[in-house]
Amino acid sequence: MTSTTGLQILKSRDDHSFVAIERIASSPEPLFTLSADATCSWAKADEKIRPDTLRSRIEPWLTALAQSEHLSLLIGSGLTHAVHGLATGKDLPGNQPIPFGIFDDQISAKAKTIAEAAGRRAGNFEDQLRVATDLLQGMEMVRLLATPTDPAHVTHISSLRQGVTKVIESFTASLFEGERNLAVAPTVGRDRAFNYLVSFLMSFASRSGTRDRLHLFTTNYDRYIEAGADVAGLRLIDRFVGTLAPVFRASRLDIDLHYNPPGIRGEPRYLEGVARFTKLHGSVDWIDSDGAIRRIGVPFGAPATISDLAALAPSAIDALRLMIYPNAAKDRETTHYPYVELFRDFAATICRPNSTLLTYGYGFGDEHINRMIEDMLTIPSTHLVVISYGDPLGRIIDLYNKLGRQAQTTLLIGDHLGDLKTLVDHYLPKPAIDRATFRMAELLKARWGADHSDRSTHGDDQNPEEPGP
Repeated sequence: MTSTTGLQILKSRDDHSFVAIERIASSPEPLFTLSADATCSWAKADEKIRPDTLRSRIEPWLTALAQSEHLSLLIGSGLTHAVHGLATGKDLPGNQPIPFGIFDDQISAKAKTIAEAAGRRAGNFEDQLRVATDLLQGMEMVRLLATPTDPAHVTHISSLRQGVTKVIESFTASLFEGERNLAVAPTVGRDRAFNYLVSFLMSFASRSGTRDRLHLFTTNYDRYIEAGADVAGLRLIDRFVGTLAPVFRASRLDIDLHYNPPGIRGEPRYLEGVARFTKLHGSVDWIDSDGAIRRIGVPFGAPATISDLAALAPSAIDALRLMIYPNAAKDRETTHYPYVELFRDFAATICRPNSTLLTYGYGFGDEHINRMIEDMLTIPSTHLVVISYGDPLGRIIDLYNKLGRQAQTTLLIGDHLGDLKTLVDHYLPKPAIDRATFRMAELLKARWGADHSDRSTHGDDQNPEEPGP
């Protein structure tokens, strides 16, 4: 049930239960059939299910949810992997464990314990970095309390600090390498990747002026989303204020763009092509500079390093000033800032009536985020949509069973339903506000209804309510 190949899982809207479908391997085109233990009101056992059948059920449902009063989109690393794969045909540079050079066994053991407590099988890069930075802070505190200071202890602190710095620098280099791979990819692949990225973003950002903005959240450190927004002409509003070196502001600024529709006074509406943007875990171009969080202007795809960032920053910085989660700053205030503000924004945005949260490429490995989603679903009018290429650790299914909110949850899991190209081509809402199509559908429905009623009453083809030529 958690395989990423063959098996697809989607939740039926009518019977509020899983519908597991399996790919028919012998077919050259995507064909599916119900799993042995699955029942469904819209498909029979042994019936061949085509993508058109799935589209007829999924696309209208996602389109309706995308026009909820409040819409939020949570993007994980799955989107970065998908876009990078479309452009280059290769896997994204991974976050492989990097030795710190000291206390490696102890750090790995503690990271594994933390991961198991969170429901993950093994500690990842963030777990190891978090343990190492906590260890560094603890050792520095012990040094302050020790009298006299142990020279060996000071040496260990210096070695661990160098190890943490090396790991952060290596991780930052891998992020910039992933961006550079997309920027220098062959033109055909790069254009295709950006086209799908733009279509994906605009499928949810295309909201009418009477609806609340799309709130876009991501746990990614890279800047793929920002690059896609630039290509799409989508303006992103975040907490940063300024032009040369934007500064993160603690107070939430609700400055927005509005317009007055022709012939209407006193009823301004949202300007189209704008979304609110929050990077929950920080970004590769955020720097702690003299107590202020600044965004440094690093070109997308540039062969940047920590030294390059330091040269662009208003004051001297090093790898420990890079604002990626968990950051390595020592003081308590900086450790919780700016992330506490970002997560407060996330909770305040999704925990509202008539709110829909859609996740893509997010593996539900962050308990602090999962708790907020669980709080959101306590509001009956909210809805959660999970789209994922797979669920290798079973965390999505486990959370679904734990929450027990089947009527408020839609799952689209599998290598077909979660594939970015397939998703954009077949299942996502139309990436435009196409009022002409809406009016045409309403007109045809009105004409057909009136014409049908007139025929049954008068026996002729004339619709008395239809205007003449």
